Amino acid sequence: MQSNYFDSEEYLKIDFRKSKIKKGEYDNCTFINCNFEGIHASNIQFVECEFIDCNFSNTIVKDTAFKEVQFINCKMIGVKFNECDSFLLQFSFKECQLNFSSFYQLKVLNTQFIDCSLKEVDFTETVLVGSLLGNCDLSNAIFENANLEKSDFKTAFNFNINPEKNRLKGAKFSKENLYGLLSDYKIIIE
Repeated sequence: MQSNYFDSEEYLKIDFRKSKIKKGEYDNCTFINCNFEGIHASNIQFVECEFIDCNFSNTIVKDTAFKEVQFINCKMIGVKFNECDSFLLQFSFKECQLNFSSFYQLKVLNTQFIDCSLKEVDFTETVLVGSLLGNCDLSNAIFENANLEKSDFKTAFNFNINPEKNRLKGAKFSKENLYGLLSDYKIIIE
């Protein structure tokens, strides 16, 4: 079976629920204002691609490869990133809604989450070493047995991270958000 190869193409305002996305490798492509909501985007390779103003909510990404991919202002509610191809996995998120998504057991080193909504995201057993969670809302996000070493949470808010259940060596927090590390202890901080 011939695999499709797309290089440096721009996709603008395409509703992939109506016109099916072709399987294959997308190299250095840009997707602007496209709708992937609820579709099967499995077994596709995205290499050095940019997704801007796209809707990825509930998109199935089983065995999908994201290599050096940027998501900007995308709606990505309920995406199971834990099912994507973990080989050379590298992505960044800016101004994205990632609520109810899962990074369960994924190794996502040095990942940037900037100005994102990460409500109820599952980071159980995730390796987030060296990542930046800048100005991110982590309400009810699950951090259990996660490796958060050297990650930057200085401007993150609404998180609850138990230091006894996660690896935090070298992680950065601010005085303002320390409560998120201590809330399990029912301590009153004034």
